[in-house]
Amino acid sequence: MSALWTVTAMADAMRAEHSGALSDNVTGISIDSRTLTPGEAYFAIKGDVHDGHDFVNAALERGASIAVIAKDQRSKFAPDAKLLIVDDVLAALVDLGKASRARFGGKVIAVTGSVGKTSTKEALLAVLGAQGETHASAASFNNHWGVPLSLARCPSSAKFAVFEIGMNHAGEIEPLVKMVRPHVAIVTTVEPVHLEFFSGIEAIADAKAEIFSGLEPNGAAVLNIDNSQFARLKKKAEARGARIVSFGANGKADARLIDVALHPTCSAVHANILGNDVTYKIAVPGKHIAMNSLAVLAAATLAGADLALSALALAQIKPAAGRGVRETLNIASGTATLIDESYNANPASMAAALNVLGRADVGARGRRIAVLGDMLELGPTGPALHRGLSEAVIANKIDLVFCCGPLMQHLWEVLPSAQKGGYAKDSAALESQMVQAVGAGDAIMVKGSLGSRMKLIVTALQKRFPGKAALDDAVV
Repeated sequence: MSALWTVTAMADAMRAEHSGALSDNVTGISIDSRTLTPGEAYFAIKGDVHDGHDFVNAALERGASIAVIAKDQRSKFAPDAKLLIVDDVLAALVDLGKASRARFGGKVIAVTGSVGKTSTKEALLAVLGAQGETHASAASFNNHWGVPLSLARCPSSAKFAVFEIGMNHAGEIEPLVKMVRPHVAIVTTVEPVHLEFFSGIEAIADAKAEIFSGLEPNGAAVLNIDNSQFARLKKKAEARGARIVSFGANGKADARLIDVALHPTCSAVHANILGNDVTYKIAVPGKHIAMNSLAVLAAATLAGADLALSALALAQIKPAAGRGVRETLNIASGTATLIDESYNANPASMAAALNVLGRADVGARGRRIAVLGDMLELGPTGPALHRGLSEAVIANKIDLVFCCGPLMQHLWEVLPSAQKGGYAKDSAALESQMVQAVGAGDAIMVKGSLGSRMKLIVTALQKRFPGKAALDDAVV
């Protein structure tokens, strides 16, 4: 494997001291000794639960080229251990991330938004990766350690780089985007999420607008013109000297949706992107995905990618884990479809997932079943926002709803009796009800905030009815 860093360059960037017989090159960056591969550098970051210094020896035994440790932890390790020694490991990772950005000569895109950050980032990776070496944040590495880690992992040889930037408090995005320094910044949408920490949606928009503070000179802001906060975001982006590129169904949008045909497993889109008509298929269903594809194509074009090739690549994208992945479950008398949306949830993404479930194919006696866990961080508005999901349940003709958690109880109480599948205090208590309820021909969608642990339901169904990934007619 080619070198990502030389040890000398890493040490210089982090102002680190050396220890032991160090390798010349480092092939990657790791913060997890369990998944580290030989040749990578291990950073002993101190987290909320574990201190990475407790796993340094394990990382070195697994073949780490070096371990980066804090100076006050040096006495814990052998005199000849292969180490780079710094004052603070996370600060050193930030310095390495900044050094990586300084050496990078390609185009950089940053993505934020209340909904759709990861799926948009993954779509950009697929689109740009078909046209040149592309680096992107892994999983949802979008916070104070995820962003510098993603930057530090960026090869200098890449043509494009895509970074996801998240937040749940004001002031979190600005220091991250100033590391990333994007040429293009996307705000997918602004919705009432994290309301526990904000006075209202305008405050959320202001926090998202921090992404413009790191834009490179003559950079572009790609904004959702259909969103209620568009004018507010536009004003803040213009104040930073950004070029505004709008996307949406609005007739004035620079990347405009002309028509969309929504199918159970894909969508067909006709759009005009920066003055060019284009028709394409997206291998992931949902109008929200179709809308964000406009931002993907606009951003890719702004970064220098070919529009026709970009649109073609959207037929090959796949959902990220926990964000709409489909699996066929083998039931005694047939099969059922599991739609795993368990990674996270807020009112906007929940409504979008229910819309996708409402279009899912079912068998002759099949039912559309929603399994919903609490949406967290909504503050005092939480009960009302959970009750409000009943509108999407009814509008999308969901046959049965299973709810778990104290907040979802508010939805449970207002559902029509015919749609009540079951309720439990938490996901663990709901497992047995769900396993017993599934029948041949059903389509089951599982969704909730990460803290509601809805992955337990997904895992229980997979174990009870082992199957295979559902075939997607968009890519076969």
